[in-house]
Amino acid sequence: MSWHALGDWGTSNLRLYRVEDGRVTDRRDGPGIGALPGSPADALREALAPWVAAQPPAGITLCGMAGSRGGLQEAPYVDCPASVEGWAGAALSLDFEGTPLHIAPGLACMGGDGAPDVMRGEETQIFGALALDADLGTRSCHFVLPGTHSKWARIERGQIRDFRTCLSGELFALLRDHSVLLGLGTPTTPADEPQGFVDGLDRAANGGGLVGSLFEARAQQLRGGRSASWALGFLSGLVIGNEIADMRGGLGPEDAVVLIGTAELTERYGQALQRFGVTAKAMDGAACAMRGLEFIDAHH
Repeated sequence: MSWHALGDWGTSNLRLYRVEDGRVTDRRDGPGIGALPGSPADALREALAPWVAAQPPAGITLCGMAGSRGGLQEAPYVDCPASVEGWAGAALSLDFEGTPLHIAPGLACMGGDGAPDVMRGEETQIFGALALDADLGTRSCHFVLPGTHSKWARIERGQIRDFRTCLSGELFALLRDHSVLLGLGTPTTPADEPQGFVDGLDRAANGGGLVGSLFEARAQQLRGGRSASWALGFLSGLVIGNEIADMRGGLGPEDAVVLIGTAELTERYGQALQRFGVTAKAMDGAACAMRGLEFIDAHH
């Protein structure tokens, strides 16, 4: 039986699926485009090798950073507003060792302030989510995709109108790994990190601001008896809370809000949104990406 390879290749991770007759029969994970020891082509060849040994795929469809300048080959950006048909039709098609390879295009938009923005990979999840829940395509809604670079996308009648990027995940990682804010506190208990997260959300919700509140994580360990785990949670809550405080002004009173991502991230962002009075529906990021990839695969 013929099979297809569908993959979401981000900056940090590769998730590659073997699909036969519409069913996922196997999965392989690998390093993201930003963490490759060699070329992207070598990494893809290695990831496919156990499956290709028996039979080559009928086609390969990839989204995300596979189409970036540092990826397999740069795919175009489609300007917003973007429909699923226009987006899928702009996919880059090429040959990979005798197999048709399709790379999803990214999206580009111009914000109301005149600043440009781009995304690669998240649009595949958004269009997949719209296919999985047809009701979302009939109304105005906002999709929030937390991650290294969180995306807030505005959807109207099935089209992605525009979006904004928040550097929250990368900023948190920098604060965690390359700042003086952690590692000074008292011994940790299991409840410390969740409580720190709540405290960070409260600080953001009360207008504490981001830059002026970050150093509290260190001071609370030195003078407030807090643990490093509490401080880690506080930083997470502070960063995510300020992201939501900045972005919630763009939410309409009747807009549906949908979170797309891993269970851990959507749960954390759901808690944070609730603190700001916003209720959100969560959808699995992998399932949404698969549905979006299937749309491109079926149309090429």
